[in-house]
Amino acid sequence: MLDLLAVGGLVLLRDSVEWEGRSLLKALIKKSALCGEQVHILSCEVSEEEFREGFDSDVNNRLVYYDLFRDPLNWSKTGEAFPGGPLGALRAICKRTDSGPVTIALDSLSWLLLHLPCTMLCQTLHALSRQDVCPGDSSPVRQVRVLGLLHEELHGPGPMAALSSLAQTEVTLSCTMGQASAHIHCQRPRQRPTHQTQLFSILPDFSLDLQEGPPPESQPHLDPHTPPVDPMAHLTFNLRLSNKEREAKDSLTLPFQFSSEK
Repeated sequence: MLDLLAVGGLVLLRDSVEWEGRSLLKALIKKSALCGEQVHILSCEVSEEEFREGFDSDVNNRLVYYDLFRDPLNWSKTGEAFPGGPLGALRAICKRTDSGPVTIALDSLSWLLLHLPCTMLCQTLHALSRQDVCPGDSSPVRQVRVLGLLHEELHGPGPMAALSSLAQTEVTLSCTMGQASAHIHCQRPRQRPTHQTQLFSILPDFSLDLQEGPPPESQPHLDPHTPPVDPMAHLTFNLRLSNKEREAKDSLTLPFQFSSEK
């Protein structure tokens, strides 16, 4: 699963009521920060204090936080909110000045889809994840990775398909035998799509504990003393011919077959 951080582009973390995805998002953020990357976080669903909880000082010092939780639409007029609302916050991330590898975490894409048109959000995600230089910015970035948390049960097939077409990697979280599992689908340029299922757990300090893959599906145990079942035993028609029926069939002259009599 740590291969998710090996390449840039958009990584969709698709969670559901079956298994939440914010813990995995924070685990990937921690991994990026410990690798020396600058991490930009656009938080819409939880407060900054709650999001930073569990990270040590080394990780928190590398986080650049954009808070859309307290006043996303600037109703309080305190001047702390972004002038352009959610879209302005995304553009502020796009105009960053750091030149090294960057991880951008969006918590969450579902919140942004509820406040922005889908086409506008997709265009902004394309600018964030697919371009080395954002419009109006002259600072090249070697690698940009966008981690987007998506609550897939809140959206219809149209927005889901649009975001999937932009993503290089999709991680669908679920529960397998009481254990968190991630189905990872990667589609990279000039490579065949790959699929992988990974069992994992999140430790209290948001470290990833990867485990072996899920066991193969159990097959029903067959008793060697049980006689085989004839699948044609209860049919209303006969699939086999007796010797007499076979002789009659072979002696029959077909209407399109030429013979001496014709």
